[in-house]
Amino acid sequence: MQQADFNKVRASVHQQLGRKVLIQLDKGRNKIDVQEGIIQNAYPSVFTILVNDECEDNPPQILSFSYSDIITRDIRMKLC
Repeated sequence: MQQADFNKVRASVHQQLGRKVLIQLDKGRNKIDVQEGIIQNAYPSVFTILVNDECEDNPPQILSFSYSDIITRDIRMKLC
């Protein structure tokens, strides 16, 4: 991984602040979790997504990811 890759991903996430995204989390052993949330904050090393499960009784939660998670495809994001 190169610093240019991190800078591209970081800039892309910063541009999408406040927008709704669909995230696919690769949990290993062919387990994939799909959730919808809003990109809440972007920091130098990580960004946070607010996930609210409306159909379930779970309270809203904030998930934190590093930019390298996107580069290594541990998570995949798609704008809604």
